[in-house]
Amino acid sequence: MSAYTIRYYERIGLLPHADRDQSSQRDYDASILIWIEFLGRLRTIGMPIRDMLRYAALRERGVGTEMERREMLEQHRDRVRIHAAELQACLLVLDTKIAGYAGQEQRMKNYDTPPPDRRGKPAGTRSARARGH
Repeated sequence: MSAYTIRYYERIGLLPHADRDQSSQRDYDASILIWIEFLGRLRTIGMPIRDMLRYAALRERGVGTEMERREMLEQHRDRVRIHAAELQACLLVLDTKIAGYAGQEQRMKNYDTPPPDRRGKPAGTRSARARGH
């Protein structure tokens, strides 16, 4: 996690303000490092900051909030699974298209066929037969 992100998380209350070591670098204990890693994973899977803040507030309240925290994570997990399925479908399209360009299989008809030629003939070029002569 970048220093900018850590400073931001400290500023909004997701992380406690860190003690500083002799060289003025942040000095977190092991439990905070685990929390930072967890926050990084929540960020990676797209949990909004407001939900991370809510989760952190529940975590801070401790015992008695486990069920609500679990429900939050379960709901977010459901959203992540849906998003992962959408990404998997996109990957399939990309893989098929790439394979088509590589000559390994025929291009997907629905994704890579040229559009039909819908241009009509210029006016005045129809045959006499088409005009009824």
